[in-house]
Amino acid sequence: MLKMFSTQLTGLFKRIEEKEEFAFEDGARLLAQAPVGDGSIYIFGEAEMKAVEFEAIAGAEPLNGAKALSLVLIDQLTEADRAVLFTRTSSDEAAVAVATALQDKGIPFVAVSTVMDDTAAGDLAELADVHIDLRLKKGLLPDDLGNRFGYPSSMAALYVYFGLKFTIDEILADYFE
Repeated sequence: MLKMFSTQLTGLFKRIEEKEEFAFEDGARLLAQAPVGDGSIYIFGEAEMKAVEFEAIAGAEPLNGAKALSLVLIDQLTEADRAVLFTRTSSDEAAVAVATALQDKGIPFVAVSTVMDDTAAGDLAELADVHIDLRLKKGLLPDDLGNRFGYPSSMAALYVYFGLKFTIDEILADYFE
C-alpha cells in the first residue's frame, strides 16, 4: 500500500509541477515584491493547511519575513505587504472571506487550493492575483468498494510552498546581488 501511495504522490507532485509551472513563477514574483519593498509575506493556512503556515514561520528553513495571517490582522497590512492563502478547496468559506478582505484592501495575494468546480463564481481561483491548483480532487488510493482514500492535501500544499520559497529565494538572491 505504501509503495502505491508513494507512486501516486510522486505523480501528483509531477502534475502540479508541470501544470502550474507559470503560476509558480508568477506567484513567487508577486510574493518577492514584499521583502524588496519593505513589506512582509503573510501566510494563511486553513484547517490542515496550518502545517504550511507553521513550516513557513517556525520550520527549519523559514520563509524570510513571513508572518501568520488572520482575518483580524488584515487591517494592519500595508500596500508593501503580500499574502499567500493555503486551503483544501477554492470554495473554502474562511479562505474566501480572507481573500475578499485582502482584495478590498488592495493587497495582492496568491492562493493555493484545489479547484473543485471550474464554474464556481467568487472562489479563490477567481479572487486571487495568482492561483496554484493542487489538483487533488479525490484520494490517491482505491479501496475494495470503489471509493478513494489517502488525501494528502497538506503534503501537496507543502510541495507548493517549497516551490514558491525556492523561487522567491532565487529572485531575491538575484535582486540583492
